[in-house]
Amino acid sequence: MVTPIYDISDSSRVSSARAADDECLRYRLDVVAASAVDVVQSAGGWLYDRVMAGWEVTVLLPDSFDTRPLRILGVRVLDLESEETSSGTSQSLAVSAEAFAGDGRVREKVLKALDHPSTEVALWGDGWPLGMHRGIARVQHVLSAAARVFKGQALAAAGIPCNSVDPTETLLCDMAHSDGVGSG
Repeated sequence: MVTPIYDISDSSRVSSARAADDECLRYRLDVVAASAVDVVQSAGGWLYDRVMAGWEVTVLLPDSFDTRPLRILGVRVLDLESEETSSGTSQSLAVSAEAFAGDGRVREKVLKALDHPSTEVALWGDGWPLGMHRGIARVQHVLSAAARVFKGQALAAAGIPCNSVDPTETLLCDMAHSDGVGSG
């Protein structure tokens, strides 16, 4: 029997290959919102639970906001205008009504994602146009105990007084993926 010999002296090649594999194997959620406060209040616990489940969660904001509340939740924050925002394809997209109403590019991205059957789309907020309610269901995500604690800390960092965090967050989700939001 012959034992194969492997050259392990070039560890950088191994670590870069492992990093590439990790990127391919992680689910990706892109979140577009008008402000950090909007994200934390409406979907902060859900996003925290996604991060803890191993998802790569990126929040895209139009202007430079205080990102500390979002970093508490463990998400990455990018400027909506960033070059990085166009790279890669996400398996999931979450968008606030305010961002949808205020930016034509966001509207186009949401409508395109809704037409793509393998992309999960979650929405929150009031004021969605009438056509957006077709094929969309209200879904409640039950926050983990850790998500409630971290969301509370993120709200405090955003300057929002909060005695307790609700145990659920309500999102609108395309019916093809409505189980995905709740299961986190």
